[in-house]
Amino acid sequence: MNGVYTILLLVLSNVFMTLAWYGHLKLQQTGTSANWPLFVVIIFSWGIAFFEYCCQVPANRIGFIGNGGPFSLVQLKVVQECISLTVFVIIADLMFQGEHLHWNHALAFLFIIIAVYLVFMK
Repeated sequence: MNGVYTILLLVLSNVFMTLAWYGHLKLQQTGTSANWPLFVVIIFSWGIAFFEYCCQVPANRIGFIGNGGPFSLVQLKVVQECISLTVFVIIADLMFQGEHLHWNHALAFLFIIIAVYLVFMK
């Protein structure tokens, strides 16, 4: 069950991370934050990133094999990266309609999925 909790927390963490890293760009496009000084944008993003850390740290604690979880440190990192890219693609598609995936993006994503497979090989 720790593996399921870890994956769910990682997904939630990456939703917050993607919004913190790229949400301000959407706000700028809509004019909401177009006149915000950079330090306000940074504080805004860090406010969102706080919730990322509230999910990421417990995910790593619960999921790490040293704490009774099912994942090694390397497995945690590779799974997190795969989840991060998946969440990014979904959010970017929803928020930034003009951004399109191309064949090389799909191929790169396939290589990351292969990396996940390789990390879990015995």
